Amino acid sequence: MTCEKMNTDNMNRFLGQISKKYCEEFIVIVLDGASSHKSKDLMVPENVSCVLLPPYSPELNPAEQIWNMLRRDYFANRVFDSLAAAIKQAERGLATMAADKIAMKSLSNWPWINAILNTI
Repeated sequence: MTCEKMNTDNMNRFLGQISKKYCEEFIVIVLDGASSHKSKDLMVPENVSCVLLPPYSPELNPAEQIWNMLRRDYFANRVFDSLAAAIKQAERGLATMAADKIAMKSLSNWPWINAILNTI
């Protein structure tokens, strides 16, 4: 799903897609303080749990490591002739990265996340 802006409706769509794709798994999503992440209208599926990070704490966000890897491995020393070309490259990179579950786990499965999982 590509969307022009992130709002509560698009966040609900995203959560629904994640829930459906990984219907046999329990998913923990770490979120920052964006308004779409903490809206009272957010509909979190039963197999998804959202953990809100404290304000101003990007160092706690495992997604930052994923973005760093994407920038390093798929965008470094590249010039794109359009936004569409950059989006296509991001989609390719993210798909390739997502296919490597071991690498994604090492980037995003931090001890504090495991501690939360053990309490759920």
